[in-house]
Amino acid sequence: MSTEEQSTGWSGGKHAFGDFAPGMVHYTDRVLFDEVWERDGLTKRDRSLITVAALTAMGKMEQLQFHLAHARRNGVTDEQLKEALLHLAFYAGWPNGMGATSVLKSIVEQEG
Repeated sequence: MSTEEQSTGWSGGKHAFGDFAPGMVHYTDRVLFDEVWERDGLTKRDRSLITVAALTAMGKMEQLQFHLAHARRNGVTDEQLKEALLHLAFYAGWPNGMGATSVLKSIVEQEG
């Protein structure tokens, strides 16, 4: 079966980069989301929480914009995300926790 036939239909890389960075598109859409996120062993909800934790710890607020919203779609509640970000603030640094909470607040206000 070809990569196209196995695709989950994810096109976030293509949406972000179009034809500008075909390698980034391929690895984002086909490898990361079609393969890694679809592996057995962890639910998408669990993968979302792990990703939010890693991005918060690294202070990657731009990527958190997507992944906090994605976590909500994967079944993580707003209250669970708030609690996770509070917990992370003590391990990943207060500025990272505050920044991530600001990103979540913005998402909740925009998306409801």
